[in-house]
Amino acid sequence: MRNTIDFSPLYQSAIGFDRMASLLDSVARDSKPSFPPYNIELVEENKYRITMAVAGFREDELEITSEQNTLVITGRQESADSEPNFLYQGIAARNFERKFQLAEHVKVNGARLENGLLHVELEREIPETMKPRRIEIDGGRSSERLEQQNAA
Repeated sequence: MRNTIDFSPLYQSAIGFDRMASLLDSVARDSKPSFPPYNIELVEENKYRITMAVAGFREDELEITSEQNTLVITGRQESADSEPNFLYQGIAARNFERKFQLAEHVKVNGARLENGLLHVELEREIPETMKPRRIEIDGGRSSERLEQQNAA
């Protein structure tokens, strides 16, 4: 029995998709088949794209849900009335569910199905209260102003 390590908690402390956590996660997954294959790319600062190869799936057979920092992409193909008699089947035709841990403040902006590839657009939006802000140094003048206001 092979021990597997879950690296998904590393994603929660990362900003966007942490490169080191992704590398560790991919090392852990190398022993298991990965279906469907996917890419995660940095489109620009704070914008990401997941591209998943979903050949043979129609839009109505795919479902994307996002809940509490988890993105779930599910594919369910309806069974055909008559099973084809394949001489060789190289295109997988199986249902799948793929989960992605999203960092805090990463939201799904949209998805599109194009040429057998599902593209999911993500963006990290940091709230104004969490963005760094510059604090001006007054040099002691604020206490002088308070004294002037109190005297008036």
